[in-house]
Amino acid sequence: MPTLFKEVNYNLAALVQQIDLGAIGLPDIQRPFVWPDIKVRDLFDSMYKGYPVGYLLFWTNANVDGVNVKGIGTSEKQKHPSLLIVDGQQRLTSLYAVIKGQEIIRENYSRAHIIIAFNPLEEKFEVSDAAIRKDPKFFQNISELWKPDSDIFDITDQFVEKLQQSRELTKEEIKKIRQAFNTLKNLEGYPFSALELASNLDEEQVADVFVRINSQGKTLNQADFILTLMSVFWEEGRKDLEEFCRQSRLPSKNAASPFNYMIDPDPDQMLRASVGYAFRRARLQYVYSLLRGKDLDTGEFSIERRESQFERLKAGQTKALDMTNWHEFLKALKMAGYIRKDYISSENNLLYAYVFSSLAGQIWA
Repeated sequence: MPTLFKEVNYNLAALVQQIDLGAIGLPDIQRPFVWPDIKVRDLFDSMYKGYPVGYLLFWTNANVDGVNVKGIGTSEKQKHPSLLIVDGQQRLTSLYAVIKGQEIIRENYSRAHIIIAFNPLEEKFEVSDAAIRKDPKFFQNISELWKPDSDIFDITDQFVEKLQQSRELTKEEIKKIRQAFNTLKNLEGYPFSALELASNLDEEQVADVFVRINSQGKTLNQADFILTLMSVFWEEGRKDLEEFCRQSRLPSKNAASPFNYMIDPDPDQMLRASVGYAFRRARLQYVYSLLRGKDLDTGEFSIERRESQFERLKAGQTKALDMTNWHEFLKALKMAGYIRKDYISSENNLLYAYVFSSLAGQIWA
């Protein structure tokens, strides 16, 4: 059987150029949030030292109808994406943001720049802060090196001149500074290997490849598989789960807020509640297959079956995230004597009780 991918080699400059033009885009399989700045710092440190930083996974299926595609960054792009990032989005978004000095969108939807400082004498990277900004041993923002009009010799000379105002530099130190800046600038040629998935794969197959590859480095549970499938076929539903969980942690005067003092649920936990409402199942073992449209008796898949199962999930999630259901259950918990969070030994059991109490009420009614 032929492989469903091919291996392609890039360097960093070529990747940044393709991202900048919009030829490489981001599908809705992943959320467009970048790493914390400290992870970006570590990424540049690994590249500077010549360490490998992992494969990239692309999908050459950008022009299929119905695939929702985003470009990387916040600026307008010149091209419609011909390659979609399936795995490696965090690395590429972070690299692009630093190399181009591009704003990124944080998890709270605020915009910011990633500022990484560099100490050429110690060949050390740091996230810029108040202390770093006062330290003349640090070049404050490595993004300056890759500006179109930047001159590496001028930048190095200016850095040396400024540092000499605070201390004497030996010829060997000046030479080391120049070499370090040159090495950093030349990261544009850092090699990346990418696997490009064949264009005849559909969204479901791409999602399956994604969870299989990531399961090598992260133990995925059934909720992870279902959340990934939701990202492909019902992105709004996944966002609703995440927003519900975010708001449950934030005190609010809004009566419609899910905030409470008993439980801070995660998306996979509220997914279990949604599945309980939709499929009357406590375990997720077969739900991933159901949502892919699989007939558990015949093993056959169909689009119609997948769509009908997602409709059931949508109805179940509507009940699970219903504010009246949620707060009435929390009131019942308090009446039963569970007045503090540390009285709850299992959050999953609490959510199973949440589903069961509502379903039992429907049956008894």
